[in-house]
Amino acid sequence: MARLPAQAWACKNQGVGRSGSEVATLPSAAGKVLAVLSAFTKTRPSLTLSELSRSTGLALTTTHRVVGELAAWGALERDAAGAYRIGLRLWELGQLAPRGHGLREAALPFMEDLYEVTHENVQLAVREDTEVLFVERFAGRHAVPVLTQVGGRFPLSATGVGLVLLAHAPADVQERVLSNPLRRFTERTVTDPAQLRRILAEIRRTGAAVSDRQVTLDAVSVAAPVYGGDGTVVAALSIVVRGDGPSAVRPMTPSVRAAARGISRVLGASVGPH
Repeated sequence: MARLPAQAWACKNQGVGRSGSEVATLPSAAGKVLAVLSAFTKTRPSLTLSELSRSTGLALTTTHRVVGELAAWGALERDAAGAYRIGLRLWELGQLAPRGHGLREAALPFMEDLYEVTHENVQLAVREDTEVLFVERFAGRHAVPVLTQVGGRFPLSATGVGLVLLAHAPADVQERVLSNPLRRFTERTVTDPAQLRRILAEIRRTGAAVSDRQVTLDAVSVAAPVYGGDGTVVAALSIVVRGDGPSAVRPMTPSVRAAARGISRVLGASVGPH
């Protein structure tokens, strides 16, 4: 699911329309703050005051006031050129999010072990509605380049971790993903809903997913589910290697499964024999 523009996202959460004038008259100060913060993205990490005003639909004077308050608090920082970036104060708050922080603390020792054995890309991700959100990653100097990064999002339907998370997502989430056009990254990306349903059923049966050159034509990944204390899948762990088919990751599948089980046990889960 595509992310909403900042102003649309703010309006959605305020129960009003999406036009710039409606955003500018949001009754809630929190809506204006969220609109400003949501304007920053991975591709637009630095924005001027004018760019923030245009992106949010807020009047320039309103933008100036909101940005000034955020900068004074530390949520935004101003660079030498006068543009604004997300500040360290928000990063500090982000570390308190239990779904990311507690999970990372539990996963890091197992991810480090997996990386030391393979020196390949090791990734940890959670599901955020119909997207994958990457919360940790180890990458070797000579490992295959990947498009993912910590804090980045990806569709559920193509990556190894995404396939695991989709396979174990609630039925309504699966239907929303499968009823919409599936994004194609390479000629090998699965975009047929019926075929994807079969793949998801096989993932649930075997306890692992393989993404065979579905994101880039030189990378294959294998992923396994991480369970929480309530028995539900809370994350997925994967390893991404250079290769031209499932044989590239087959020898590593038991190690990925074992690491995922180890993380699950630390989180209080009782995991099966997969």
